[in-house]
Amino acid sequence: MPTVRDVTFDLLRRLELTTIVGNPGSTEETFLQNLPSDFTYVLALQESSVVGVADGLSQGLKKPVLVNLHTSAGLGNAMGALTASYISKTPLIVTAGQQTREMLFLEPYLTNVEAVEAPRPWVKWSYEPIRPQDVPAAFMRAYITAVQQPTGPVFLSLPLDDWDVEMEAVDVFRTAALRVAPDPERLADFAQRANQSKNPVLIYGGDVARSNAWEEGIAFAEKLQAPVWCERFQEIVPFPHDHPLYAGTLPPAVGPLGQALKGHDLIIAVGACVFRYYPWAPGSYLPEGASVIQVTDDPHEAAKAVAGDSLISDSKIALVELSRRIDRRSGASVGRTPRKTDDELPAQPQYPLKAKQLFGVLSKHAPESYILVNESPSNLEALRRTGLGTIRNPDSYYMTGSGALGWGMPAAVGLALAEKQTGRNRPVIAIIGDGSYQYSPQAVWTAVQHGLHVVFVVLQNEQYAILKAFALQENTPNIPGLDIPGIDIASLGKGYGADARYAKTVEEIETSFQRALDGAGVSVIAVPIDKRFGALLSE
Repeated sequence: MPTVRDVTFDLLRRLELTTIVGNPGSTEETFLQNLPSDFTYVLALQESSVVGVADGLSQGLKKPVLVNLHTSAGLGNAMGALTASYISKTPLIVTAGQQTREMLFLEPYLTNVEAVEAPRPWVKWSYEPIRPQDVPAAFMRAYITAVQQPTGPVFLSLPLDDWDVEMEAVDVFRTAALRVAPDPERLADFAQRANQSKNPVLIYGGDVARSNAWEEGIAFAEKLQAPVWCERFQEIVPFPHDHPLYAGTLPPAVGPLGQALKGHDLIIAVGACVFRYYPWAPGSYLPEGASVIQVTDDPHEAAKAVAGDSLISDSKIALVELSRRIDRRSGASVGRTPRKTDDELPAQPQYPLKAKQLFGVLSKHAPESYILVNESPSNLEALRRTGLGTIRNPDSYYMTGSGALGWGMPAAVGLALAEKQTGRNRPVIAIIGDGSYQYSPQAVWTAVQHGLHVVFVVLQNEQYAILKAFALQENTPNIPGLDIPGIDIASLGKGYGADARYAKTVEEIETSFQRALDGAGVSVIAVPIDKRFGALLSE
């Protein structure tokens, strides 16, 4: 008879889960022993990086990825990155080994105590099979749960002695619908309200991008002739920044957000939160006379919205069906026009450069097609205003949705791995703060080992500038621990095998960046930048 391992690996092949991202431990070795030649194991050197790499790979491939962690210790290390995956709705099949069943009652060393509860609330489903023979069916249920909307990570705890148990060769493979269709009556009501609106406005969120609705989102906005705002701290861009209807990113606070939407009588949020906030800034949730309608694939988002009426639906289906039902409005031409950017440098720049000046230099040398990963929170808006940060194409910009540092570097590695596997081979440009760099520097090693094309541009201002800006916003002076001097970024990169260097002047930055783009390998470019920072809610 076949073993649990035989049946499970046959299922994983049918599910196309043949890439495993992990960091092995003793409780996982029975699963990984004699790994079949048609499976690929991607080693990351810490479990947070494991999940980050898998997250980027999954988003790049637009399909689930299998993750293997080490019992409770590895799962604990991975929880910060798992939070980001949950918020970004990344469909990861996360597994962790468990101690042998014969000793579980005794809770021996490396037992994952309360294994099912440990990863909650940051997974859609968490399970430890009751019998070894249930392992294949548990994988099947985990897969379907992960890919159904709202998509997201799931978790399986797998005792190490299950794999060699014999079982019948049962076929547990099945399929499920991957999109949620809208209620027709609710859809008709939303279309009618859009037609009756005098001055509608659109807010697009990450679901628009995840449902591959880039073109549908453009078509709907153009037919409605409504400006399009995107959420701040958005994990993926859903609308082109060079489109004349693009209005920018919304302020992440109650009062300023309400002011930004002032004058509109109908707010249509598609695939977006209502609303995404960060610091407390008082004011009205909605402008006077405005109402909200929301399209989301997540019932939880619909339930917790601060205002408005919701429709549960896949964003793409909803946009197509709403477009059919709304009247075309007259308005200005919607042909593409160049977007003004802050790329100009003074004739004699002062050093260290400001972040926006650095981005301006990079903009002039950026290739036609690339992927941009951002984990420099204090420079988010400066990047958005430059040519480098002006996103024109779908699936080309990513950042963490959780706000926790350490996701960007491994995610960039996963995205680069997806580019290599698909043959698209776009370079990945990762804008990383020097504070962020310290959370996952070991991700550089994985990129080097797999021959990936990643350019890590590290902005070194020797501080957690975003927290200093928050302290000013909240009027909380003299916070300790916000300065991080004395770190040799380039040496850390070299230690993991990257082509790493410091670049201080415009000429050095240009030379280093062009070298990194031409070299098709892994580069780390550390750039000292001006330590001054803007207000947290600056526009």
